[in-house]
Amino acid sequence: MDVELTPLPGIGLRRMFTTDAGVRVGVVTHHVGGRRELVYPDGDDPDATRSITLTHDEAVVLAGLLGLLDVLDVTGPGALTTTPRAGG
Repeated sequence: MDVELTPLPGIGLRRMFTTDAGVRVGVVTHHVGGRRELVYPDGDDPDATRSITLTHDEAVVLAGLLGLLDVLDVTGPGALTTTPRAGG
């Protein structure tokens, strides 16, 4: 799966990918404060998007819900380290 990286001058970096169902989903990480926004389509217009701003703690909870924390250890704000998966 390809992840598209797009610099957003004065804002940060947008990372997007397309799901198997054809839905584009991504995250905008802001330079100032490291704020993260989950971005996804808004209706049928391919250029229209909606976003949800997540705090660090909210991003960690979402990662856990998606199963990411099964393989990562969160050691502090903004810091993620890989942890070997049991049996893997």
